[in-house]
Amino acid sequence: MAEKNEKLFDQFPGVSYDEWRAKVEADLKGADFNKKLVWRTNEGFNVEPIYRAEDIADLKTTASLPGEFPYVRGTRADNDWLTRQDIVASTPAEANATALEVLGKGVTSLGLHVESADQVAEVLKGIDLSKVEINIACCVCKAKDVARALVDCIKAAGAEAAFRGAVDYNPLRRQLVKGKEGIDTAALAADAKEMLDIVAEVPGLRCFNVESLLLGNGGAYIYQELGYALAWGAAWMTLLTDAGVKACEAASRIKFNMCVSSNFFMELAKFRAARMLWAQIVEQYKPEVLDAAKMMVCAKTSRFNQTIYDAHVNLLRSQTETMSAALAGVDSIVTTPFDVPYKTPDTFSERIARNQQFLLKEESHLDKVIDPAGGSYYVETLTSNIAAQAWKLFLDTEDNGGFFAMAGDGSIQKAVNESCTKRHSDVARRKEILLGTNQYPNINEMAADKIAATDGCCCGGEKGANALCMKRAATDFEALRLATEAASNRPKVFMLTIGNLAMRLARAQFSTNFFGCAGYEIIDNLGFDTVAAGIDAAMAKQADIVVLCSSDDEYATLAPEAFKLLDGRAEFVVAGAPACTEELKAAGIENFVHVRCNVLETLQQFNAKLLK
Repeated sequence: MAEKNEKLFDQFPGVSYDEWRAKVEADLKGADFNKKLVWRTNEGFNVEPIYRAEDIADLKTTASLPGEFPYVRGTRADNDWLTRQDIVASTPAEANATALEVLGKGVTSLGLHVESADQVAEVLKGIDLSKVEINIACCVCKAKDVARALVDCIKAAGAEAAFRGAVDYNPLRRQLVKGKEGIDTAALAADAKEMLDIVAEVPGLRCFNVESLLLGNGGAYIYQELGYALAWGAAWMTLLTDAGVKACEAASRIKFNMCVSSNFFMELAKFRAARMLWAQIVEQYKPEVLDAAKMMVCAKTSRFNQTIYDAHVNLLRSQTETMSAALAGVDSIVTTPFDVPYKTPDTFSERIARNQQFLLKEESHLDKVIDPAGGSYYVETLTSNIAAQAWKLFLDTEDNGGFFAMAGDGSIQKAVNESCTKRHSDVARRKEILLGTNQYPNINEMAADKIAATDGCCCGGEKGANALCMKRAATDFEALRLATEAASNRPKVFMLTIGNLAMRLARAQFSTNFFGCAGYEIIDNLGFDTVAAGIDAAMAKQADIVVLCSSDDEYATLAPEAFKLLDGRAEFVVAGAPACTEELKAAGIENFVHVRCNVLETLQQFNAKLLK
C-alpha cells in the first residue's frame, strides 16, 4: 500500500491579514486596534501584534548565511561564546589567585584591572595566554605602558599568534562619565598610532575601546546605544586611517563593549543590526580583506535596571539579558552579579553569575545553534527597524562633527541624559516596571544594613556639566524606602475595605502595592459593614494613612462620610479616580491613588508629611 503523506495545515484554509484583522476588531467590540494592540517603542517605531512572511519578503537581512557579509547572522561558524568574568580584587596576587580559580570552573575570558604596568606579569602568572582571552583595564594614562607589559608577557609565552584579548584604551571615559575637558583629536591620533606600534606583533590584541556600555548604563535607549556605538567606532576608523593606518589594521584593533538590557527581543535584534551596520561602515574604508569588517562584541548585562530591594530579581533580569546576547551571537558575555548595586560581589554571587551562562550552554544548548532567530518574522522586522533608527542617529552624529566632537561638547551626554530622565519618569509612573521596586514590593524587606558600597566609577574627581547621569532606574524609589527605614516611625497604612466585594479587594491590592513601594506597614482587612466601624478600627491600629477601598458608585456617599469621621486624625486617601472626584475634592478630600498617578512623587509627599 502506497504511503500517504498528509500535511496538517493543508486541512485548513489560508487566512489573509485582512480577515484576521476583521476578526480581531470584532472581538475588540469597538475599541481602537492601534491603541489596544500596537506597541510604540522608545526607538520610534511601532510593533504590530502579528507578523507574517510578507513582512520580511523584501528585507535584505534574510539573504545571507551565518559568517557571510554583512554578518547580520553572525561572524563565526559556531555560537560558542566566551564566558567572561571581571575579577574584583584588592591586590595583584589576589586577582591572580581568583583568576586561576575561576579558570578551573569554566571561565574562558578574564577581565582584569591593574593600577600600573608592573602589575601585569603578576596578575597573569600561570595563565595560559594562548587559550584564555585576556582583557586588561587600567587608567587611560597608563594604557600604553600596560600594553607594552602585556605584549612582553605574550611574547615570553610564545603566544603571539594565538592570543586573543584587549587593552582597555578609552580616552573618552572621563569625558563621558565625568564631563571633563574636550578631546584633543591631534594628541589622540598620536597616542593611537603609538598604541598600534606597541601591539603590532600581536594580531589578536585589540586596543581601541568602543564602550557603549557606559551609555546603556546611563539610561540610553537601545537605538541610541547602537547609533552612538557605530559613530564611536567610525570615529576611531577615521582618526586612524587619516593618520595613515590601513583600514584592515584599524578595524581589527577595535572592540565593542556593549550593554544588554531586559528588553529581550529588542536587544537580540540590536546585536544583529550592529554587526550588519558596522560591516557596512568598515566597507566604506576600503579594507583589503572583508573579514576586517567583522564586529568583535562583548556584551555585559545592565546595571541600570538592577535594584537593591528584592535583589534576587536581578537574577531574572540578567538571565534574560544573557540569553538575548547569547542568541544574538556575541563573542563574549559578562553576566553582572546580582548584588553589585549594594556591595562588592562575593564568591556566591560571582558563582551564580557564571552558572547563569553555563545553564544556557550546558542545559539549554544555546551554543549549539547559530542565529536561531534568523528568519523569524518578528525578529527580522525588529532588526531592520532598529537598524534604520540607529543609522539615522549615526548619520546625524556624523553631520554634527562625529562622535569625538559631540562627546567633547557634551551633546552625546545631553541626549542620553534626556532619555535617562524620561526613563526615570516612566519608572515613577510605572510605565516602566521594576518588579519588587515600583511594583509588587516585598513590603517587609529592610535593606539599609546590607548596603556596603554605592554606585561609582573608575574615573576620579567631581562631575562636570557634561557628564552622563549614571543613576540606576530604581535609585529614587530606593531612597524613599531607605528614608522610611531610617525614620523613627514606620507609617501604617490601613485599608478601609467596604462595599462591592470585587472592587474593594482589587483596590486594596492596588493600594498595598502602591504604598508598599515606600516601605510602609500595610494593614489589610476583610471588609467592614459600616464606615464608622472601619474608622474606629483604623484608629485602634494607630493608622497614619486610611485608604478607602470601594467602588466608584459608592464613593459619592462613603468617602465624605469617612473623611468627616476621620476628622484629620490620619491622612485620608481614596483608591481610584471616580467620576465624582471633583465633588470629593470640593468636600476637602485631597488624596487619590490610581494608575495615572506619579507613584514616586505621591509617596515622596507622604514621606515629607509623615516621617520624623
